[in-house]
Amino acid sequence: MSRLIQWNLITLDGYFEGDAPWDLSGHELVWGPELNQFSIEQLATADGLVFGRKTYEGMAAYWPTATGEIADYMNALPKIVCSRTLESAGWNNTTLWRDDLPAQFARLKEAGDGNLFVFGSADLSQTLMQAGLFDEYRVCLMPVLAGKGRLLFPRGIPAQNLHLRETRPVSTSAVILFYDVKARI
Repeated sequence: MSRLIQWNLITLDGYFEGDAPWDLSGHELVWGPELNQFSIEQLATADGLVFGRKTYEGMAAYWPTATGEIADYMNALPKIVCSRTLESAGWNNTTLWRDDLPAQFARLKEAGDGNLFVFGSADLSQTLMQAGLFDEYRVCLMPVLAGKGRLLFPRGIPAQNLHLRETRPVSTSAVILFYDVKARI
């Protein structure tokens, strides 16, 4: 069975993005060889990548012309974009899902045996959290207090009991946290 994993970098006060869409300036403070290698490790375990419309559009605009090992994975892996408004999804190996997301994800998880990663995609992540579909949260906690921006875990999501499986410090003062979902509370 596949595991659905939410992966993101967040500030100490919980923001994954600044006030403006795609304001990921905090990433520059912590990105380096260790996170680059970690990205490759994660992608090597992936059955697929999952995006909401906004994240998909940004990723699809960047990765097809990028080079390197991460780009090779990003472009080759199967991708799902979840959107009711997107007309088409032209990035290599992408399938567009419009409706009944919880049931489609339940079937997809049952059919696979690798990891399915949701990168960014806060609106989609909230839908998946509401449905209790995440098996794991991987968070790179950045040593930044942003004070404003867009929260990764907004108010109103269901309470969940998590288990800290692993921590991995990064030389840029960030730490990667691996949380397994034990149960909804």
